[in-house]
Amino acid sequence: MSSPSQQQLIHYLQSDLGVSEKAIDLAVRLQQPLQGPIHILLWQYGLIDIVQLGKAIEWWVNEREDVTSRG
Repeated sequence: MSSPSQQQLIHYLQSDLGVSEKAIDLAVRLQQPLQGPIHILLWQYGLIDIVQLGKAIEWWVNEREDVTSRG
């Protein structure tokens, strides 16, 4: 089961960046044994491009800053 922040990232990847559900499912399956961030796995397997990766990283950093400032 994924964390709430990962669910938010998945929602962002799908809704804002147009990443397919199949690509997300593959990355989630790969994530367990590899323990890598889902957006990095998507990029490594060619499921998102470098621009999408940059946007996902930017979103991830901003989300983590928001959680830290709230916490």
